[in-house]
Amino acid sequence: MRSKVILSLILVLAIGVAFAGCAGEKQAAKPEKTPEKAEGIKIPKTEDGKYIVTIYTGSGPGSVYFAVGSMFAKVLNKKSDLIEAKGVTSGASVANAKAIGKGEALAAIIQNDVTYYAWNGKFQFEGKPIKELRGIGTLYPEPVQIVVRADSDIYTLEDLRGKKVVVGAAGSGVAATAERVLKAAGVWDDIEPVYQTFSEAAQSLVLGQVDAEFTVIAYPAPAIDQIAVKVPVRLIPIPDEVIQKLHDEGYPFYVKVVVPANTYNGQTEDVQTIAVKATLAVHKDLPEEVVYEMTNVLYENIDELAKAHQVAKQIDMNKAFEGLMIPLHPGAVKYYEEKGIKVPENLR
Repeated sequence: MRSKVILSLILVLAIGVAFAGCAGEKQAAKPEKTPEKAEGIKIPKTEDGKYIVTIYTGSGPGSVYFAVGSMFAKVLNKKSDLIEAKGVTSGASVANAKAIGKGEALAAIIQNDVTYYAWNGKFQFEGKPIKELRGIGTLYPEPVQIVVRADSDIYTLEDLRGKKVVVGAAGSGVAATAERVLKAAGVWDDIEPVYQTFSEAAQSLVLGQVDAEFTVIAYPAPAIDQIAVKVPVRLIPIPDEVIQKLHDEGYPFYVKVVVPANTYNGQTEDVQTIAVKATLAVHKDLPEEVVYEMTNVLYENIDELAKAHQVAKQIDMNKAFEGLMIPLHPGAVKYYEEKGIKVPENLR
C-alpha cells in the first residue's frame, strides 16, 4: 500500500514537471513572434483611411521653416486624398532630425549640414547616426551673408583684417560657420570677433560700433532689411578658392550661390557666397505612395507656398539634389524619374 502511494506521488510530480516544461517552452517562444523593430514604425491613419503626417518645422511662428512647413501641410490637406498633414513648431533642425529618428515626426525641414551630421553620426549625433532619414529634396538656399555698410572700405574677406566682425551669437551655428569661413580665408586670427544675435548686430552695424556682420539666413532677410532701411548695405563675396578649401576640409554640404543685385538697399551687384540648404526630409517607413504624393504636391503648388514666404519661389525640382546629404525616399525617386530627372546612384 505504501509503495502504491509513493508511486502515485512520483507520477503526479512527473506530470507537473512535464506541463511546466511545456508552458515554459510556449512562454520562451512568444517574444520571437513580435519583432516590432524589424517591422518599422506604425503610420497612423484617420478613420477614413488617410495617412496622418506630422511635419516638424521651425522654432516659432516667426521662423521661415514654420511659415513654409505649415503652409505645405495646409496645401497637402487641400490637394491630397491620401494625406492628413499637420505642421508644428519644433526645436529646429537638430531636434527635427532626432524626432524623425524616434518616429515622433514623419516629415521635417532640416538644414543639409545637420542631415549630414545626423546620417554620419557626427557632432550633436556623435555615435548615434540617424539612418531613418530619407530625402524628398533640398528646397532653397540659406546663404552666408556677410554684411557691411555701403560706405565701408571693406570689399573682400582680406579687408576684414583688424576689423570688429559680428560672427553670430556665442555657440550658434552662425558662429561655427563664420569661424570656418574666416579660417579658410586665413583671416580668423586677425579679426576681433564679436558675439551678438541678429538684432543686436543690426543695431551695432547701424551705429558703427562694428565693421561687419555674419548671418546665415534665406534671402531677402528681415534681419538685414532692418539695417538697410536705416543705412545702405553691401555683401562681401566668398571666392572660389575659399569654397574649395571648405570642401577639402570636410564640409561638402556648402553650395555655391549668388545673392541677386538689389536684394537689399545699397547692394547694386550680384554677390557670390556659400549656403546650406533647407531639406525636406521624411521617415524611411512612410509608404512610397505617400512620399510620391508629397513630392508631387510640393512642386505643383510653389505659388501657394510662396504666399507664406517668398523664399518658396526658389524651390526648383531641377535643383533638388544640390547639397542633398541623405538618400532619397523611393517615393521621391519615382516622381523625379517620371519627370525625366536622372537620379544619381549615390542618392538611391
